Amino acid sequence: MTKTIDGATEGRRELKRRQTRERIEEAAMSLFLERGFDATTVEEIAERAEVSKRSFFDYFPSKEEVVFAWQDGFADHLMAAIASRPADEPAVKAVQHGLVSAIVSAADERAMALGELIRSTPALKARDQLKYAKLELKLTEALKARSRSDEERLRVRLLAAVVIGALRAGGELWNEQPPGTSLETFAHQFFGDFWKTLADFGNEGQGR
Repeated sequence: MTKTIDGATEGRRELKRRQTRERIEEAAMSLFLERGFDATTVEEIAERAEVSKRSFFDYFPSKEEVVFAWQDGFADHLMAAIASRPADEPAVKAVQHGLVSAIVSAADERAMALGELIRSTPALKARDQLKYAKLELKLTEALKARSRSDEERLRVRLLAAVVIGALRAGGELWNEQPPGTSLETFAHQFFGDFWKTLADFGNEGQGR
C-alpha cells in the first residue's frame, strides 16, 4: 500500500511540474509576442505565470531556453511519426512522411509567430541553428530503431544528415512562399524534388 501511495504521490508531483512548466512557457510566449524578446524580463514572465523568479530558473536556465522548448517537442513528434510508419516501408519514404507529419502538426499560428520572432531576434537566430544538430541525432535514433543490420544503420546515419540539411534549406524556401500556400503540399513537393536532386548528383558522381 505504501508503494502504491508513493507512486500516486510521485505521479501528482510530475503532473504539477508539467503544468507549472507549461504555464511558464505560455506566459513567456505571450509576452515575447506582445512585447518582443529583448523587452521581456524573466521577472515579468514569472509574474504572469504566477511563480517566483527562482521557480522559473528551476525549469529553464534562461529565457532563451523557453523559446526553444517547443523544438524538443517537435523532435519527439518526429521520432513518434517515423516509429508509426510500416516496418517494411523504405527509410526514405518513412522519413518523408514522418517529417511532413511533424512539420504540419507543429505549424500552428503560435509556431509561425515564434518562427518570425526567432528570425527577427539576433540572439535567438544564432541559437536556432543548434536545433538542426539535435534533430539530426533524433532522426538518426528513429531510423536506427527501424534498421536490421550494421550496413543499414550506416546508411540511415547518412540519410539523417542529408535530410536535416535539406530541412534547413526547405525552411528558408518556405519563408519565401506567398500567403495561403499549403504547407503539406509544399513539403511533399520539396522532398520529391530533393530525392530527384540527390539521384542526379549520384548519377553525376558515377559518371566521372
